[in-house]
Formats: sequence, structure tokens, C-alpha cells
Amino acid sequence: MSTSTDTLDLPDVRLHYELRGEGPLIALIGAPMDADAFAPFAEELATDHTVLTSDPRGAKRSVLRDRSVGSSPQQRAADLAALVEHVDRGPAIVFGSSGGAVTSLALAQSRPDLAATVIAHEPPLLELVPDRVEQRQLTDELTAAALSGDRVGAWRLFFRQANIPMPEEMLAQWFGGESDADEQFWFRYELPGSVRWEPDIDVLRSRAGSLILGIGEESVDQLCERTTTALGVQLDIEPTRFPGDHTGFVDHPAEFAARLRESLAALAGH
Repeated sequence: MSTSTDTLDLPDVRLHYELRGEGPLIALIGAPMDADAFAPFAEELATDHTVLTSDPRGAKRSVLRDRSVGSSPQQRAADLAALVEHVDRGPAIVFGSSGGAVTSLALAQSRPDLAATVIAHEPPLLELVPDRVEQRQLTDELTAAALSGDRVGAWRLFFRQANIPMPEEMLAQWFGGESDADEQFWFRYELPGSVRWEPDIDVLRSRAGSLILGIGEESVDQLCERTTTALGVQLDIEPTRFPGDHTGFVDHPAEFAARLRESLAALAGH
């Protein structure tokens, strides 16, 4: 299936975005995941949707004019709102994963007119868990390690906090090299901004009929299962289990797309 690529210039960032398929608009967003990571999943959905993917601000091809402006969920939601308005095929179904799930919730709060339905898959909202103070300290420790140049140490702490087993040999293999500018940007701005974002529960509760919370079937006992469950309790929404773990849409794109279609159909039937 053909993919068109383009850019949208905003005052502080040039956003890279891609479009596939025809039909109702669905936007797939990550943070830090970029458009490339969503490509196989996007292909599955593009058989009957127009699929919008993009690189989040400060990552890969979405270039900030001044990187010190950072990346908060509110900023990324404003970027996505601008993209949805620009492609002029909305309102959109919005699927957000991880930090992108936080973005999707921020968009649901700020521009509900552009987000017909929001699927928030494993948003890492650490302020919602009982041990939030400890989680803040762990986030501070791992970001300090990353910004001091201890890349392996930072990722070791990250996976420990997430409660995802990661053997030392894999840490060395994946993270033994130098950290690049995008990764440093993520540790400095995007990660802390996402995990410390506090949703407006009253606003989201008013939109509960158009919200789906997702948790991976293989994410049992992981930190993002805890955060998503905590949000579900506050919103009185039972999370939906999706194939795989935190990145199930990457590992199982066809199965994940099928579950997403089922979930959207069930939501529409209520």
C-alpha cells in the first residue's frame, strides 16, 4: 500500500507525518516511538482507514527549532491537533501507546472535537499509583544517570522501574554505545513530562463513552499495567487486553489490529 509523506511547519517545530489508506481517520502516536515503528500496524489498519502516523516533536524527522522548548503531553497534543486539522479528514480515532497514550489523553481533554475515540494503551501515569513518591525518585535517578553519560545504568534503572526483566548481556548489547541526541532529549524532557502528567479525571470521566484503555496480555505485573488499571478505576473503565506486551502492536500487528477493531465495534455498540 502506498504511503505519502509530508511535513507541517508550526511555530516551534517541523512535524514529519505519513498517510496511508482510505476511510475514517485513525492516528497512531507514540512518544518516543516514531512513524517507522507503527508502519506494520498502520498497514493492517489502512485496508479500511486513512492512517496518520508521525514522529513526535524532537524525535527523528520532527525537528524542533529550539530543543529547549521540550516535549510535554500538552505540546504533543497540540501538535497532533494541528496535524488532524491539516489533513482535514477528522475527527480522528486516536491510538496512543506509552507516552503517546498520555498524548492521546491530553488531546481528549483539550480538543475533544478532534478525537472521536481515544485508545490509550499503557499510559505510564506514575502519579496515579500509591507509591508515586518512590516512582518520582526512581525517575529522577534514571534521568540523572542518562544525562551524566551512564547510558547502560539509566536503562537498567528504567527496566527495573518498569518491572520488565532485562538480562545484563542484552543491556550491554542494546545500550552499550553512545546515546544520541534524540535519546538525550527523551530522557531530559519527554520521559519526565509524560510520567508526571496528571489527567483531569472529571473531564476524562465525561468522555468515558469514547475512551478505551489498553493493557498488553503479557504485561502482567509490569508498571504500566498498574498505571493503566489505576486510571481505569478512577474513570470506571475496565481495561481491554491487547495481544503482546507494552509494544504488542509492533510484535503482533495483525492480531493487535483485529483486537482494536473488535474494541471499537464494542464501544460503538454501547
